[in-house]
Amino acid sequence: MRDDVPVDLPEQPPAQPEPSRLRASDADRDRVADQLREALAEGRLTPEEHSERIDQVYSARTYAELAPLLEDLPATGAPAPQPQTPPLPAPLLQSSGIVAIFGGAERKGRWLVEPETNVFTLFGGVDLDFREAVLSQREVTINVTCIFGGVEIKVPPGVRVIDSGSAIFGGRSVDADQPADPNAPVIRLTGYCLFGGIDVKRQLPRAERQVAREQRRVLRDERRDRLRELRAARRDRRHY
Repeated sequence: MRDDVPVDLPEQPPAQPEPSRLRASDADRDRVADQLREALAEGRLTPEEHSERIDQVYSARTYAELAPLLEDLPATGAPAPQPQTPPLPAPLLQSSGIVAIFGGAERKGRWLVEPETNVFTLFGGVDLDFREAVLSQREVTINVTCIFGGVEIKVPPGVRVIDSGSAIFGGRSVDADQPADPNAPVIRLTGYCLFGGIDVKRQLPRAERQVAREQRRVLRDERRDRLRELRAARRDRRHY
């Protein structure tokens, strides 16, 4: 892979993925769940099959995971899930130098990371959020000079962080969970900390974290509804 090609971190690799590999939305999962409920009402699925497929629906992350759940069922009036890929805004161009003296500075959102960014903090703090950032090339360098201060860095999964710096009466903490892909984007940390520290954390982008929370909520609701149905069925059987 060439090192001078911009890399959009939330969507790796930067080449357009196959439609089936695109992320499914909550609306897509709800449409599939509606079709499965219709199939249950028509007797095409048993309650056990419906329950199993509903679990798979709300744990599915891509269109490829949703499609097999409907392939043995006849088409209904509801349209099949289709990828929706609205264009992403251009990354925000900012200075390649970040300075925080007796104060704070941050970079977050969809910003363009230059091949080399210089960070200087003196009795201050800097927050760098790369979860929605776009790298100007596959490997970028963040040169940090941290004196009596702190630098917090957030990166998404799938990005390799290499720490080539040093610390004197300070600390440098980098998540050991590195991607195995040899072509993964690289953020290289250089420079030094003097009575200061660098902390690198690996986190999902905000939108994906919200989706994960919503999926957990939907799964809880589905399980609660199934338990109610089972209890009602047991009560009905006792009456007979």
